[in-house]
Amino acid sequence: MKLPVLKVRELGRVSYLETWEAMRAFTATRNPETPDELWLLEHPPVYTQGLAGKPEHVLDAGDIPVIQTDRGGQITYHGPGQLVAYPLLDLDRLGLGIRTLVAMLEAVTIDLLAELGISGHRKDGAPGVFVDGAKIASIGMKVRRGCTFHGLAFNMSMDLSPFARINPCGFAGQPMTRLIDLVDTPVAGNDVGRLLAGRLAGAIGLDWNIEATHDENHPLTVLTGASSEKTAGRVESNET
Repeated sequence: MKLPVLKVRELGRVSYLETWEAMRAFTATRNPETPDELWLLEHPPVYTQGLAGKPEHVLDAGDIPVIQTDRGGQITYHGPGQLVAYPLLDLDRLGLGIRTLVAMLEAVTIDLLAELGISGHRKDGAPGVFVDGAKIASIGMKVRRGCTFHGLAFNMSMDLSPFARINPCGFAGQPMTRLIDLVDTPVAGNDVGRLLAGRLAGAIGLDWNIEATHDENHPLTVLTGASSEKTAGRVESNET
């Protein structure tokens, strides 16, 4: 029996607001036959505040915008050199609950790190993945009409200093880490994104492929003006 396909889109560096609008539009207009998608991308510098976020966790945003969003969780930072993975999944069709999906995202990230020779772990009361107590991946999701958007942010080679201007995920003094400091040889964002995509697809029982184009009615076209060339982009490496 042929498995349903998870469409993986590599979007390169795209605006947080435009991507958020596209995720919401995709979720609002999908139907029971709409294939699930995984968007792999990075954002320009931005702080995002989840529904549970408290203003006091923003210590000094400076010139980085702070956006109140509709995902779960607290404040976090996105910037160049961070791999962001947004699973747009029909949980009802997959027979999954949101807590199960979050646990899967943590598990596939820990497995990915293990493949790179790094020991990752969970932390009670703090969704995400840690290495020796420092956070390398954050998770914040939204479920609407049984379907998910938002997702996981994995620190690849980004500048970590903006995290010092917030209480990451609501935890004062939470140390952060990034992949480039944990491996001997830098790993390309595209390679990590595809490893993550394959592991996630396998965990939820889907096949997967890279979708380099989308039709004119897809929210990525309508709301971001993204062309086929843009959607074939890659997550940039920003080594420091």
